[in-house]
Amino acid sequence: MKIRAPFLALALAASLGAVGCTAEVEEEGKAPEVNVEGGELPEVDVDPANVEVTTDTQQVVTPEVNVEPAKDN
Repeated sequence: MKIRAPFLALALAASLGAVGCTAEVEEEGKAPEVNVEGGELPEVDVDPANVEVTTDTQQVVTPEVNVEPAKDN
């Protein structure tokens, strides 16, 4: 069973799009044969997603808890 190159490129583009990246196939590749004798993968230009990480300070009100040890009988 052979995997067709357009299907491989589409699957690659869909999986990269799912994680927030954009990908453009610049050169169509060739999927390897089933007998695992090599092949060519497509050349892909990947632009990673822009991620901004910020911090924020919040005040959290917690209840006061009084713990008393159990009395021995």
